[in-house]
Amino acid sequence: MRYSIFSLLGHALAGNRRWTPAWRDAAPKAGYDIVIVGGGGHGLATAYYLARMHGITNVAVIEKGWIGSGNVGRNTTIIRSNYLLPGNVPFYEWSLKLWEGLEQELNYNAMVSQRGTLNLFHSDSQRDAFVRRGNSMRLHGVDAELLDVPALRRLVPFVDFDNARFPIRGGLLQRRGGTVRHDAVAWGYARAADRLGVDVIQNCEVTGIRVERGRAVGVETSRGYIAAGKLGLACAGNSSRVASMAGLRLPIESHVLQAFVSEALKPVIPCVITFGAGHFYVSQSDKGGLVFGGDIDGYNSYAQRGNLPTVEDVCEGGMALMPSLGRVRLLRSWGGVMDMSMDGSPIIDRTPVDQLYLNAGWCYGGFKATPASGWCFAHLLAKDGPHPLAAAYRLDRFAAGRVVDEKGQGPHPNRH
Repeated sequence: MRYSIFSLLGHALAGNRRWTPAWRDAAPKAGYDIVIVGGGGHGLATAYYLARMHGITNVAVIEKGWIGSGNVGRNTTIIRSNYLLPGNVPFYEWSLKLWEGLEQELNYNAMVSQRGTLNLFHSDSQRDAFVRRGNSMRLHGVDAELLDVPALRRLVPFVDFDNARFPIRGGLLQRRGGTVRHDAVAWGYARAADRLGVDVIQNCEVTGIRVERGRAVGVETSRGYIAAGKLGLACAGNSSRVASMAGLRLPIESHVLQAFVSEALKPVIPCVITFGAGHFYVSQSDKGGLVFGGDIDGYNSYAQRGNLPTVEDVCEGGMALMPSLGRVRLLRSWGGVMDMSMDGSPIIDRTPVDQLYLNAGWCYGGFKATPASGWCFAHLLAKDGPHPLAAAYRLDRFAAGRVVDEKGQGPHPNRH
Protein backbone atom coordinates (compact mmCIF):
# COMPACT_ATOMS: atom_id res chain seq x y z
CA MET A 1 0.00 0.00 0.00
CA ARG A 2 1.25 3.46 -0.88
CA TYR A 3 0.38 6.14 1.64
CA SER A 4 -1.22 9.30 0.24
CA ILE A 5 -4.03 11.72 0.96
CA PHE A 6 -6.29 9.56 -1.22
CA SER A 7 -5.52 6.34 0.68
CA LEU A 8 -6.06 8.20 3.95
CA LEU A 9 -9.47 9.49 2.84
CA GLY A 10 -10.45 6.09 1.46
CA HIS A 11 -9.66 4.30 4.70
CA ALA A 12 -11.36 7.01 6.73
CA LEU A 13 -14.55 6.53 4.73
CA ALA A 14 -14.27 2.77 5.32
CA GLY A 15 -14.02 3.29 9.07
CA ASN A 16 -10.26 2.58 9.13
CA ARG A 17 -10.97 -1.16 9.09
CA ARG A 18 -8.92 -2.07 6.01
CA TRP A 19 -5.43 -1.01 7.01
CA THR A 20 -2.84 -3.74 6.52
CA PRO A 21 0.41 -4.22 8.52
CA ALA A 22 3.21 -1.88 7.49
CA TRP A 23 5.50 -4.88 6.90
CA ARG A 24 5.32 -8.66 6.99
CA ASP A 25 6.23 -10.46 10.20
CA ALA A 26 8.43 -12.83 8.22
CA ALA A 27 9.46 -16.32 9.31
CA PRO A 28 13.13 -17.21 8.75
CA LYS A 29 14.07 -19.24 5.68
CA ALA A 30 16.85 -21.81 5.63
CA GLY A 31 19.33 -19.38 4.13
CA TYR A 32 19.88 -15.98 2.51
CA ASP A 33 22.47 -14.29 0.35
CA ILE A 34 23.00 -11.74 3.14
CA VAL A 35 21.92 -11.86 6.78
CA ILE A 36 22.07 -8.67 8.84
CA VAL A 37 22.12 -9.06 12.60
CA GLY A 38 20.37 -6.11 14.23
CA GLY A 39 16.98 -4.69 13.32
CA GLY A 40 17.67 -1.11 14.33
CA GLY A 41 17.98 1.86 12.02
CA HIS A 42 21.40 0.88 10.65
CA GLY A 43 20.49 -2.74 9.93
CA LEU A 44 17.17 -1.86 8.30
CA ALA A 45 18.69 0.97 6.27
CA THR A 46 21.41 -1.41 5.07
CA ALA A 47 18.82 -3.94 3.93
CA TYR A 48 16.81 -1.26 2.15
CA TYR A 49 19.81 0.12 0.24
CA LEU A 50 21.00 -3.39 -0.61
CA ALA A 51 17.66 -3.96 -2.32
CA ARG A 52 17.20 -0.53 -3.88
CA MET A 53 20.76 0.39 -4.87
CA HIS A 54 22.29 -3.04 -5.54
CA GLY A 55 19.33 -5.24 -6.46
CA ILE A 56 20.07 -7.76 -3.69
CA THR A 57 16.72 -8.78 -2.21
CA ASN A 58 17.43 -12.24 -0.77
CA VAL A 59 18.24 -10.53 2.52
CA ALA A 60 17.13 -11.09 6.12
CA VAL A 61 17.28 -8.62 8.99
CA ILE A 62 17.07 -10.46 12.30
CA GLU A 63 16.21 -8.68 15.53
CA LYS A 64 16.18 -10.22 19.00
CA GLY A 65 13.22 -8.07 20.10
CA TRP A 66 10.71 -6.01 18.18
CA ILE A 67 11.54 -3.41 15.57
CA GLY A 68 12.31 -0.14 17.35
CA SER A 69 13.16 -1.71 20.72
CA GLY A 70 16.87 -0.88 20.61
CA ASN A 71 18.87 2.33 20.30
CA VAL A 72 16.89 3.58 17.32
CA GLY A 73 13.96 4.11 19.69
CA ARG A 74 16.15 5.19 22.62
CA ASN A 75 17.87 8.42 21.61
CA THR A 76 17.31 12.17 21.54
CA THR A 77 16.40 12.30 17.81
CA ILE A 78 19.07 14.86 16.78
CA ILE A 79 20.46 15.05 13.23
CA ARG A 80 23.38 17.25 12.18
CA SER A 81 26.60 17.28 10.16
CA ASN A 82 28.65 19.84 12.12
CA TYR A 83 31.81 17.73 12.33
CA LEU A 84 35.43 18.84 12.06
CA LEU A 85 37.69 16.13 10.63
CA PRO A 86 37.91 15.21 6.93
CA GLY A 87 37.08 11.55 7.64
CA ASN A 88 33.78 12.55 9.26
CA VAL A 89 32.43 15.69 7.58
CA PRO A 90 31.62 14.23 4.12
CA PHE A 91 30.03 11.13 5.67
CA TYR A 92 27.70 12.98 8.04
CA GLU A 93 26.87 15.61 5.40
CA TRP A 94 25.77 12.84 3.04
CA SER A 95 23.67 11.43 5.86
CA LEU A 96 21.99 14.81 6.35
CA LYS A 97 21.27 15.06 2.63
CA LEU A 98 19.66 11.62 2.74
CA TRP A 99 17.57 12.75 5.73
CA GLU A 100 16.31 15.69 3.69
CA GLY A 101 14.73 13.41 1.09
CA LEU A 102 13.99 10.41 3.28
CA GLU A 103 10.23 10.83 3.75
CA GLN A 104 9.57 11.12 0.05
CA GLU A 105 11.83 8.18 -0.74
CA LEU A 106 10.34 5.85 1.87
CA ASN A 107 6.75 7.14 1.50
CA TYR A 108 6.63 7.43 5.27
CA ASN A 109 6.29 10.35 7.67
CA ALA A 110 9.46 10.31 9.77
CA MET A 111 8.77 13.84 11.05
CA VAL A 112 12.04 15.29 9.75
CA SER A 113 12.28 18.79 11.25
CA GLN A 114 15.23 20.93 10.18
CA ARG A 115 14.85 23.44 12.98
CA GLY A 116 18.61 24.03 13.39
CA THR A 117 21.36 22.88 15.73
CA LEU A 118 23.05 25.49 17.92
CA ASN A 119 26.33 24.87 19.81
CA LEU A 120 27.00 27.52 22.46
CA PHE A 121 30.50 28.57 23.50
CA HIS A 122 31.60 30.25 26.71
CA SER A 123 35.28 31.18 26.37
CA ASP A 124 37.80 32.50 23.90
CA SER A 125 39.31 29.06 23.40
CA GLN A 126 35.90 27.53 22.68
CA ARG A 127 35.20 30.33 20.23
CA ASP A 128 38.42 29.58 18.39
CA ALA A 129 37.53 25.88 18.29
CA PHE A 130 34.09 26.60 16.86
CA VAL A 131 35.53 29.04 14.31
CA ARG A 132 37.85 26.25 13.16
CA ARG A 133 34.98 23.77 13.05
CA GLY A 134 32.75 26.18 11.12
CA ASN A 135 35.48 26.90 8.58
CA SER A 136 36.10 23.18 8.10
CA MET A 137 32.40 22.67 7.52
CA ARG A 138 32.19 25.45 4.96
CA LEU A 139 35.28 24.17 3.13
CA HIS A 140 33.34 20.90 2.72
CA GLY A 141 30.24 22.74 1.46
CA VAL A 142 28.35 22.40 4.75
CA ASP A 143 26.32 25.31 6.10
CA ALA A 144 27.65 26.99 9.26
CA GLU A 145 27.03 30.38 10.91
CA LEU A 146 28.91 31.96 13.81
CA LEU A 147 26.48 33.98 15.95
CA ASP A 148 27.37 36.75 18.40
CA VAL A 149 25.52 37.45 21.63
CA PRO A 150 22.96 39.93 20.19
CA ALA A 151 21.99 37.37 17.52
CA LEU A 152 21.68 34.67 20.19
CA ARG A 153 19.48 36.90 22.36
CA ARG A 154 17.07 37.17 19.47
CA LEU A 155 17.14 33.42 18.75
CA VAL A 156 17.16 31.96 22.27
CA PRO A 157 16.20 34.75 24.73
CA PHE A 158 15.35 32.31 27.52
CA VAL A 159 18.90 31.09 28.24
CA ASP A 160 20.89 32.75 31.04
CA PHE A 161 23.02 35.50 29.52
CA ASP A 162 23.29 37.83 32.50
CA ASN A 163 23.85 35.76 35.63
CA ALA A 164 25.45 32.57 34.32
CA ARG A 165 28.46 30.99 35.98
CA PHE A 166 29.72 30.35 32.42
CA PRO A 167 28.77 33.46 30.39
CA ILE A 168 27.62 32.78 26.83
CA ARG A 169 29.97 34.37 24.29
CA GLY A 170 28.37 33.13 21.07
CA GLY A 171 27.37 30.02 19.16
CA LEU A 172 27.83 27.95 16.01
CA LEU A 173 24.56 27.35 14.18
CA GLN A 174 23.80 24.76 11.50
CA ARG A 175 20.32 25.62 10.26
CA ARG A 176 19.92 22.36 8.32
CA GLY A 177 20.31 20.30 11.49
CA GLY A 178 17.32 19.37 13.60
CA THR A 179 15.37 16.35 14.77
CA VAL A 180 13.60 13.27 13.39
CA ARG A 181 11.02 10.97 15.02
CA HIS A 182 13.33 8.13 16.07
CA ASP A 183 11.13 5.01 15.96
CA ALA A 184 9.42 6.22 12.78
CA VAL A 185 12.80 5.89 11.06
CA ALA A 186 12.90 2.19 11.94
CA TRP A 187 9.30 1.67 10.84
CA GLY A 188 9.84 3.54 7.58
CA TYR A 189 12.95 1.58 6.63
CA ALA A 190 11.36 -1.72 7.67
CA ARG A 191 8.30 -1.03 5.54
CA ALA A 192 10.36 0.09 2.53
CA ALA A 193 12.74 -2.88 2.75
CA ASP A 194 9.83 -5.29 3.09
CA ARG A 195 8.20 -3.87 -0.04
CA LEU A 196 11.41 -4.71 -1.94
CA GLY A 197 11.39 -8.34 -0.75
CA VAL A 198 13.60 -8.22 2.36
CA ASP A 199 12.56 -10.47 5.27
CA VAL A 200 12.30 -8.54 8.55
CA ILE A 201 12.40 -11.18 11.28
CA GLN A 202 11.53 -10.11 14.84
CA ASN A 203 11.99 -11.99 18.12
CA CYS A 204 14.92 -13.92 16.68
CA GLU A 205 17.97 -13.72 18.94
CA VAL A 206 21.39 -14.76 17.67
CA THR A 207 22.95 -17.35 19.98
CA GLY A 208 25.99 -18.23 17.92
CA ILE A 209 27.91 -17.58 14.69
CA ARG A 210 28.96 -20.64 12.72
CA VAL A 211 32.49 -20.33 11.32
CA GLU A 212 33.97 -23.01 9.06
CA ARG A 213 37.57 -22.85 7.79
CA GLY A 214 37.83 -19.20 8.77
CA ARG A 215 34.60 -18.23 7.04
CA ALA A 216 31.26 -17.19 8.55
CA VAL A 217 28.55 -19.37 7.03
CA GLY A 218 25.49 -18.63 9.16
CA VAL A 219 23.99 -17.87 12.55
CA GLU A 220 22.43 -19.97 15.26
CA THR A 221 19.28 -18.27 16.52
CA SER A 222 16.43 -18.83 18.94
CA ARG A 223 14.38 -19.76 15.86
CA GLY A 224 16.87 -22.17 14.33
CA TYR A 225 19.96 -22.07 12.14
CA ILE A 226 20.04 -19.56 9.25
CA ALA A 227 22.70 -19.96 6.56
CA ALA A 228 24.26 -16.80 5.11
CA GLY A 229 26.39 -16.10 2.07
CA LYS A 230 27.54 -12.94 3.87
CA LEU A 231 26.91 -11.87 7.45
CA GLY A 232 26.68 -8.23 8.55
CA LEU A 233 26.69 -7.15 12.18
CA ALA A 234 24.81 -3.94 13.06
CA CYS A 235 24.22 -4.58 16.76
CA ALA A 236 25.13 -1.21 18.33
CA GLY A 237 25.92 -1.69 22.04
CA ASN A 238 25.86 -5.48 21.69
CA SER A 239 28.46 -5.51 18.90
CA SER A 240 31.28 -6.81 21.12
CA ARG A 241 29.10 -9.55 22.55
CA VAL A 242 27.89 -10.77 19.16
CA ALA A 243 31.32 -10.49 17.51
CA SER A 244 32.81 -12.62 20.31
CA MET A 245 30.66 -15.49 19.02
CA ALA A 246 32.95 -15.52 16.00
CA GLY A 247 36.09 -15.26 18.12
CA LEU A 248 36.60 -11.51 17.61
CA ARG A 249 37.54 -8.96 20.25
CA LEU A 250 36.55 -5.44 19.21
CA PRO A 251 38.06 -2.08 20.30
CA ILE A 252 34.69 -1.12 21.79
CA GLU A 253 33.25 -0.56 25.25
CA SER A 254 29.49 -0.51 25.92
CA HIS A 255 28.07 2.23 28.13
CA VAL A 256 24.57 3.43 28.98
CA LEU A 257 23.43 6.80 27.63
CA GLN A 258 20.35 8.14 29.36
CA ALA A 259 17.77 10.44 27.78
CA PHE A 260 14.87 12.32 29.31
CA VAL A 261 11.53 13.91 28.45
CA SER A 262 9.80 16.61 30.49
CA GLU A 263 6.14 17.43 30.81
CA ALA A 264 4.61 19.24 27.83
CA LEU A 265 5.24 22.98 27.65
CA LYS A 266 4.22 25.74 25.29
CA PRO A 267 6.77 26.29 22.48
CA VAL A 268 9.93 27.71 24.02
CA ILE A 269 12.96 26.09 22.35
CA PRO A 270 13.10 26.77 18.60
CA CYS A 271 16.09 24.56 17.77
CA VAL A 272 18.47 21.98 19.21
CA ILE A 273 20.76 23.61 21.79
CA THR A 274 23.99 22.25 23.25
CA PHE A 275 25.64 23.70 26.36
CA GLY A 276 29.34 24.34 25.85
CA ALA A 277 30.35 24.44 29.53
CA GLY A 278 28.99 20.98 30.26
CA HIS A 279 27.52 18.04 28.43
CA PHE A 280 23.85 18.94 28.00
CA TYR A 281 21.70 19.12 24.87
CA VAL A 282 18.00 19.81 24.52
CA SER A 283 15.23 20.20 21.94
CA GLN A 284 11.44 20.38 22.16
CA SER A 285 9.20 17.72 20.68
CA ASP A 286 6.06 18.40 18.68
CA LYS A 287 4.04 17.35 21.73
CA GLY A 288 5.74 20.02 23.83
CA GLY A 289 8.06 17.88 25.95
CA LEU A 290 11.69 18.88 26.32
CA VAL A 291 13.93 16.05 25.10
CA PHE A 292 17.41 16.21 26.61
CA GLY A 293 20.49 14.24 27.57
CA GLY A 294 24.13 14.49 28.57
CA ASP A 295 27.03 12.24 29.54
CA ILE A 296 27.12 8.47 29.39
CA ASP A 297 27.14 6.55 32.66
CA GLY A 298 30.79 5.92 33.48
CA TYR A 299 30.64 2.16 33.97
CA ASN A 300 30.43 -0.60 31.34
CA SER A 301 26.96 -2.05 30.96
CA TYR A 302 24.57 -3.78 28.56
CA ALA A 303 21.49 -2.61 30.51
CA GLN A 304 18.97 -0.17 29.03
CA ARG A 305 18.78 1.82 32.24
CA GLY A 306 21.12 4.20 34.07
CA ASN A 307 21.74 5.54 37.55
CA LEU A 308 20.67 8.61 39.50
CA PRO A 309 24.02 10.48 39.72
CA THR A 310 24.00 10.88 35.94
CA VAL A 311 20.41 12.14 36.09
CA GLU A 312 21.55 14.75 38.61
CA ASP A 313 24.56 15.73 36.49
CA VAL A 314 22.46 16.18 33.34
CA CYS A 315 19.85 18.26 35.18
CA GLU A 316 22.60 20.45 36.68
CA GLY A 317 23.86 21.20 33.17
CA GLY A 318 20.34 22.14 32.08
CA MET A 319 19.87 24.40 35.10
CA ALA A 320 23.16 26.17 34.42
CA LEU A 321 21.98 26.95 30.90
CA MET A 322 18.30 27.63 31.64
CA PRO A 323 17.50 28.23 35.32
CA SER A 324 13.78 28.20 34.47
CA LEU A 325 14.06 24.42 33.95
CA GLY A 326 14.05 24.05 37.72
CA ARG A 327 10.26 24.35 37.72
CA VAL A 328 9.74 21.73 34.98
CA ARG A 329 8.75 18.20 35.95
CA LEU A 330 10.58 15.22 34.49
CA LEU A 331 8.12 12.86 32.82
CA ARG A 332 10.20 9.80 31.86
CA SER A 333 13.69 8.57 31.03
CA TRP A 334 15.30 5.65 29.24
CA GLY A 335 18.72 4.30 28.38
CA GLY A 336 20.42 3.20 25.18
CA VAL A 337 23.52 0.99 25.05
CA MET A 338 26.32 2.89 23.30
CA ASP A 339 29.13 1.09 21.47
CA MET A 340 31.97 3.47 22.33
CA SER A 341 34.99 3.11 20.06
CA MET A 342 38.50 4.05 21.13
CA ASP A 343 38.62 7.25 19.05
CA GLY A 344 34.98 8.31 19.07
CA SER A 345 34.41 7.42 15.39
CA PRO A 346 32.64 4.40 13.86
CA ILE A 347 33.80 1.20 12.17
CA ILE A 348 32.41 0.04 8.79
CA ASP A 349 34.69 -2.67 7.51
CA ARG A 350 35.38 -6.34 6.83
CA THR A 351 36.60 -8.39 9.77
CA PRO A 352 39.42 -10.97 9.92
CA VAL A 353 36.71 -13.65 9.59
CA ASP A 354 35.89 -14.12 5.91
CA GLN A 355 32.38 -13.02 4.86
CA LEU A 356 31.78 -11.35 8.24
CA TYR A 357 31.31 -7.58 8.13
CA LEU A 358 31.05 -5.01 10.91
CA ASN A 359 29.06 -1.81 11.42
CA ALA A 360 29.75 -0.58 14.96
CA GLY A 361 31.42 1.96 17.26
CA TRP A 362 28.92 4.78 16.76
CA CYS A 363 29.27 6.33 20.20
CA TYR A 364 26.85 9.27 20.39
CA GLY A 365 26.54 9.63 16.61
CA GLY A 366 24.59 6.55 15.61
CA PHE A 367 21.12 7.94 15.04
CA LYS A 368 22.12 10.92 12.92
CA ALA A 369 24.27 8.60 10.79
CA THR A 370 21.49 6.10 10.04
CA PRO A 371 20.96 6.77 6.30
CA ALA A 372 24.65 7.11 5.39
CA SER A 373 25.56 4.14 7.57
CA GLY A 374 23.06 1.96 5.74
CA TRP A 375 24.19 3.36 2.38
CA CYS A 376 27.89 2.64 3.03
CA PHE A 377 27.39 -0.72 4.77
CA ALA A 378 25.21 -1.89 1.88
CA HIS A 379 27.99 -0.89 -0.54
CA LEU A 380 30.53 -2.84 1.53
CA LEU A 381 28.35 -5.96 1.62
CA ALA A 382 27.50 -5.77 -2.08
CA LYS A 383 30.89 -4.76 -3.49
CA ASP A 384 33.24 -6.25 -0.88
CA GLY A 385 35.04 -2.93 -0.64
CA PRO A 386 34.58 0.27 1.38
CA HIS A 387 32.49 3.14 0.09
CA PRO A 388 34.64 6.28 -0.39
CA LEU A 389 32.61 8.13 2.26
CA ALA A 390 33.49 5.45 4.83
CA ALA A 391 37.08 4.85 3.75
CA ALA A 392 38.44 6.19 7.06
CA TYR A 393 36.31 3.85 9.18
CA ARG A 394 38.62 0.84 8.96
CA LEU A 395 38.84 -1.69 11.75
CA ASP A 396 42.64 -1.81 11.58
CA ARG A 397 43.10 1.95 12.05
CA PHE A 398 43.71 1.53 15.77
CA ALA A 399 46.68 -0.75 15.18
CA ALA A 400 47.96 1.33 12.25
CA GLY A 401 47.64 4.71 14.02
CA ARG A 402 45.10 6.19 11.58
CA VAL A 403 42.52 7.09 14.23
CA VAL A 404 39.71 9.55 13.46
CA ASP A 405 39.92 11.28 16.84
CA GLU A 406 37.04 13.71 16.45
CA LYS A 407 36.96 14.54 20.16
CA GLY A 408 40.72 14.73 20.55
CA GLN A 409 40.63 12.51 23.63
CA GLY A 410 42.07 9.19 22.49
CA PRO A 411 41.29 5.79 23.97
CA HIS A 412 39.05 6.91 26.84
CA PRO A 413 35.42 6.00 26.07
CA ASN A 414 34.33 7.26 29.48
CA ARG A 415 35.52 10.76 28.45
CA HIS A 416 33.67 10.94 25.14
